[in-house]
Amino acid sequence: MPSYRTIISALSVGQILCWAVMYYGFSSFVLPMQRDMGWSQPEIMGAFTLALMVWGLATYGVGAAIDRGQGRAVLTGGALLGAAGCALWSQAHSLPLLYAAWAILGLAMAMTLYEPAFSEITKRFPDRYRQGITAITLVGGFASTLSFPAVAWLLVALGWRPALMVLALVLLLVAPLHAWVLRMPWKVAQPARADSAGVVVSDHATLRQAMRGRPFWLLTATFTLYAFALSTIWAHLMPAFEFKGLSQTEAVAVMVWFGPAQVLGRFAFLWLGRPMSHRVLGLIVLALFPLSLSVFVLGKQNLVLVGFAILFGVANGLITIVRSNIVPDFYGHEHVGRISGAMSGIALCTRAAAPFLTAWALIGLGGYTGLLWMLLVMGAMSLALFAMARPPQN
Repeated sequence: MPSYRTIISALSVGQILCWAVMYYGFSSFVLPMQRDMGWSQPEIMGAFTLALMVWGLATYGVGAAIDRGQGRAVLTGGALLGAAGCALWSQAHSLPLLYAAWAILGLAMAMTLYEPAFSEITKRFPDRYRQGITAITLVGGFASTLSFPAVAWLLVALGWRPALMVLALVLLLVAPLHAWVLRMPWKVAQPARADSAGVVVSDHATLRQAMRGRPFWLLTATFTLYAFALSTIWAHLMPAFEFKGLSQTEAVAVMVWFGPAQVLGRFAFLWLGRPMSHRVLGLIVLALFPLSLSVFVLGKQNLVLVGFAILFGVANGLITIVRSNIVPDFYGHEHVGRISGAMSGIALCTRAAAPFLTAWALIGLGGYTGLLWMLLVMGAMSLALFAMARPPQN
């Protein structure tokens, strides 16, 4: 049976590659597809919107499958679907084919990116999952650092269609890694019991019990607003840099700081913040997010924009730790797959329209400056909602 360290290491490799290919890679392909195919930006963003919608709709089913002990099939199948989606994307000569490819990629993201791995670790190692989640996020933080320069090089060297075939091959390597490291099953947890008054007898709430409380909806609203703003930024990042007058080379020089900043924030948490509750950490992180956007809106010098990348990277890195630990902190680990899946599904379905809607909203908002101010307000609202959330009392 693979050891704890082996499982964490293998899943970390899988996460950095899946994130780099399926999520961070999209923004780098927007402008090449526009130039080659003549598609408008809203038409291209619609494909990413569809992927996010599929991702959101699939999260509960994915979480339920992991709760039933099917994590190996989920993570392995997700990598295979991702490879198929990239291959189909490379052959997209029409918008329907592009949308079909991203529907497949949306399902693949639901089956691979962070939460399925976190839920699987929480199930396998209920006494050590916090360390495992932090370790995976440390490695996964380099996904954007790997993706932007690697994809930029592939685009120059090969063109966007052959570059996608290379990315498909990368995901094909992830599938056997997941299959090998998760080959040993774990014991499926029994449902939480409740007394005649409906009060939970154990500390492990079911999804229905969680949804009856105010904290579930406050947390869901928090991460919905945050996710909406975040998906808009990632989808529009390269065009936003172009709007500010930066070349692709200058933009990449700023964006490569995202990954190190994410990892720096997570290391700082390990070094200084481990006694800190995840709720306090969440308040700090959610305050950093709108601060970073204000720096991006007002900054013009490359050095100032690097400051944005560092603040944004720290916030984006630590929010993953907050989100992945807050569910077991509030509700226990026995039904973490279903509760996390439902919470994320609501957030993802809501944010799915973000890239598409904001592509049209750019006209009314007067360009990317207005759009970024709108996202800053959303970040402030998510902070306020999170501050109102308290752990439920059984």
